[in-house]
Amino acid sequence: MEGFTLLLFFVALLNNVAAATVREAINTVQPMNDGQILVSDGETYALGFFSPGNSKNRYVGIWYNKIPTQTVVWVANRNNPLTDSSGVLKLNETGVLLLLNHKKTVIWSSNTTRSAHNPVAKLLDTGNLIVQDGNNNNDSKDSLWQSFDYPVDTILPGQKFGRNLITGLNRYMSSWNSSDDPSQGKYRYQIDISGYPQIVLREGSVKRYRFGSWNGVQFSGVPQLKQNDVTRFRFISDGEELYFRFEHSVKSVIHRMVLTTDGYIQGSYWNNAENKWSLHATLPVDDCDNYDKCGAYAICNITSIPPCNCLDGFVPKTEDIYSGCERRTSLSCPSDGFVKFSGLKLPDTERSWFNRNISLEDCRILCINNCSCSAYAALDVSKGPNGCLLWFNDLLDIRELAEVDEDIYIRMARTEIEAIERKQPHKSNILKQELVFISCVLFIGILILCLTFMIYRRWKIRQEGRKMKGNQEKDQERDEHVINEDEKEDLELTMFELSTITSATNNFSADNKLGEGGFGSVYKGILDNGEEIAVKRLSENSRQGLQEFKNEVMHIAKLQHRNLVRLLGYCIQAGERLLVYEFMPNKSLDSFIFDENKGMLLDLPRRLLIINGIARGLLYLHQDSRHRIVHRDLKAGNVLLDMEMNPKISDFGLARSFGGNEIEATTKHVVGTYGYLPPEYIIDGAYSTKSDVFSFGVLILEIVSGKRNRGFCHQDNLLAHAWRLFTEGNCHEIVNSTIRDSLNLSAALRSIHVGLLCVQLSPDDRPNMSSVVLMLSSESALPQPNLPGFFTSTNLVGDSSSSSSYKQYTNNDMSVSIMSAR
Repeated sequence: MEGFTLLLFFVALLNNVAAATVREAINTVQPMNDGQILVSDGETYALGFFSPGNSKNRYVGIWYNKIPTQTVVWVANRNNPLTDSSGVLKLNETGVLLLLNHKKTVIWSSNTTRSAHNPVAKLLDTGNLIVQDGNNNNDSKDSLWQSFDYPVDTILPGQKFGRNLITGLNRYMSSWNSSDDPSQGKYRYQIDISGYPQIVLREGSVKRYRFGSWNGVQFSGVPQLKQNDVTRFRFISDGEELYFRFEHSVKSVIHRMVLTTDGYIQGSYWNNAENKWSLHATLPVDDCDNYDKCGAYAICNITSIPPCNCLDGFVPKTEDIYSGCERRTSLSCPSDGFVKFSGLKLPDTERSWFNRNISLEDCRILCINNCSCSAYAALDVSKGPNGCLLWFNDLLDIRELAEVDEDIYIRMARTEIEAIERKQPHKSNILKQELVFISCVLFIGILILCLTFMIYRRWKIRQEGRKMKGNQEKDQERDEHVINEDEKEDLELTMFELSTITSATNNFSADNKLGEGGFGSVYKGILDNGEEIAVKRLSENSRQGLQEFKNEVMHIAKLQHRNLVRLLGYCIQAGERLLVYEFMPNKSLDSFIFDENKGMLLDLPRRLLIINGIARGLLYLHQDSRHRIVHRDLKAGNVLLDMEMNPKISDFGLARSFGGNEIEATTKHVVGTYGYLPPEYIIDGAYSTKSDVFSFGVLILEIVSGKRNRGFCHQDNLLAHAWRLFTEGNCHEIVNSTIRDSLNLSAALRSIHVGLLCVQLSPDDRPNMSSVVLMLSSESALPQPNLPGFFTSTNLVGDSSSSSSYKQYTNNDMSVSIMSAR
């Protein structure tokens, strides 16, 4: 009896040891219980039971073994969870994996069709769970079944993504329903084999995004996915299989491709230095990636306003720019021809035909002889244009991509081709035209020089003959020497003659006036060489005096950045103080975001690009310019927009530079625009780079909401409103309803979060601009913001005990001076 009891004790002990032991394999006599894990040979991956997020359901899945945050790459029973920890994963004698619940009911199984004598299940160091005959090596090619054939939301290096045309196996990605629920969500990402194969993202049955077709080098819609020394992309189509696969030569770095719950495809790698996932790329990138954004025969260009334009030879169907285009001239088959278009994402190939074994010329002949053929292109450009791809329907989902080195030939009426060729002369005529052009330019240049010299001589004579009173002479001498000769040489700026500016602006004509502010007026001008300029003319009673004028010239002349307005030169003559800038055709940001009609031209993706551009410009001022520069008057009215709606920071009249280790300064004369100024500056006169960060935070909230901070409502301002919605979990309500879209909403919410971090009451709590740029461009977790230092109509929220008084202004566009009471 004692011997039997001792035997039971050892059996129980062995069971406990087994339960705590990491498994190397699952076989027919050793199932795996909840609490046990199967680890790959290199210990990269683990298989076991898990509960995602806040869920209490149990699933069998594969995750990274050494990454601190559990990151699941595959789930077996995603649509049929266990409700407790009694689940058992076993392997039967025929090699089928079975997942049993507490009632011994099978809730999931693998679909092995072949049987084995001694089946065993192993987890490979690629992340692939395989079932194979126990006598074979760890080779997925000889497996009876493998998890790589049944992806969930993740594709790993070496894993096939596509179809087996013989067996019908379809390896596609489908999103999780939520972070707590791995069941199949509403997004599905797969290779569509209707027509020429292409990778398509669908929401339900609706197309949302296309990778574009493979041309032997890259996908036409994703030029950033190119082969390099580290990453290799392969697209295989051999009649038996059709699949995409990526591999990385640096095996020590963990990579993955994920379909997120909100419909984005993200390529990422584990960053050991920062202990987080870092992104390679996210698709779709912008609004032009949205499927069929502009309709048939239209090109989407994200830098254009509006983004949709018809192809040459086509005209809009309706006044709605998104409804597509139609032919300007009807076809007359078979006398039609073709027009070549380059740098485009090829149209949807769902209703196309292809042949890999004929030349491009034979492809043209096939298309011209078939009146239903609308366009043709080469199938493979890796070794010169080869193969044939024909379209038989309206051409949909085209966007402009300069990086795409591929041509498409679109069918046109003969008269339309002749009209297009007249606008685009043949190469044989280019040399003659260039010679004529150069001769004309030289002649006009000499003529302009002669006229300029004559005008200058006449002006000089008048100037020499002019007698001015003593006080006028002193004033002019003071103005002209506000910048000394040494400084002029160091600036390397053009000092324009007053006559040149008056001629360019038609003597400061009212018709040329672009706007007016506290400093004076801004005029559009055209120089003799045709260059457009913007002239800032300081008025006599301007708040910007000679010192501020010099300050702006000295600061901005040395700044060179794509997000800073470029100063071309200046003029100080006859009492005039003029600054000559590059011309910004779209004027200032406030004219768009605070205007209900013009605001529609700036969709959410473009506003997010503007936010990032302003951030990069500020980072340059604070960190990368010769001197650390604090702008002190950053606001929507001082951000100009160029032809492509890129933001450029302007108006450096109030800017101050810090030298050496200086990071902060104080002043008794507080200047700036109320609504953008931080509390410490208004109350104590203290300013630093963190002052600009506060102003930038206000600007973010204004750009996203389309509302002004000052005058937002009678008892509140925009910062207070945003803070309240953020703390209530209703952050999405801050985004202007007319531009809100689901694809970019998460990026907008992240921008709002960053904006609230920038407007925190304490300057020490605010991030610097390098951190801001990083937070806006990454997906890392953000800290929770503290109470913002905003002003209501009655007091300073967050510092109500302060005894310092301050003066309030309601005009958000007027820069003011505020004297501290201390």
